[in-house]
Amino acid sequence: MSEVIKIAMVDDEQLILEGVKMLLSSDKQIKVQFTENDAESFLQQLESTAEEDFPDVILSDIQMQPMDGFALVEIIKEKYPELKIIILSSHYKTSVFGHMIKLGVSAFLPKNSDRKTFINAVKNVHEKGVYLSEEDLNMLATYKENVVKQKSLFDIEDELSEREKEVVKLICQEYTNKEIAEKLILSQRTIESHRQRIIDKLGVKNSVGIVIYAIIHEIYNIDTKY
Repeated sequence: MSEVIKIAMVDDEQLILEGVKMLLSSDKQIKVQFTENDAESFLQQLESTAEEDFPDVILSDIQMQPMDGFALVEIIKEKYPELKIIILSSHYKTSVFGHMIKLGVSAFLPKNSDRKTFINAVKNVHEKGVYLSEEDLNMLATYKENVVKQKSLFDIEDELSEREKEVVKLICQEYTNKEIAEKLILSQRTIESHRQRIIDKLGVKNSVGIVIYAIIHEIYNIDTKY
């Protein structure tokens, strides 16, 4: 039997919570651990959740009060850097999408997405760390064009050395630092230094930003037709 993916959700619209929970719960591989209507209650619930019940993936709204989704994502990434986040929003536009990438979000879904999209997104985020639809890739291309005059994760391909690009490809394939070190016949400490230098150069929070950078610049190819 496949591993059960544990989900937690936060949205101030109860109807959305109930609807998405029903869609996800229809898949035997997905279990919704808990839901909350505001970010502060959600953080408290995370803190009190036992390790064996801790969620693998979070689905969060952006527009919430008094703490919005942007602030929530920053706190979660600080406290739980490995926790994967999917943003649910009606505001599916390039400026928001680009900001979410910078924060290290794994996927961005419109609230009116269908059941198949929700389930595929959750499974791919859990397995690969990122989910990108064809529309996402189009938005990324637009985002890239809009920030040409700024330093961003899309403007600095030439700054990556060939060795760093090798490391990026292996990060995209979900190899650990130890495994990358073995493949490249380097020390684990050297790989850790490479990874941190890549993150600093790209201006991203984590491996999600690295993966998206690699996809956009065709350093690494993934099948985006889920």
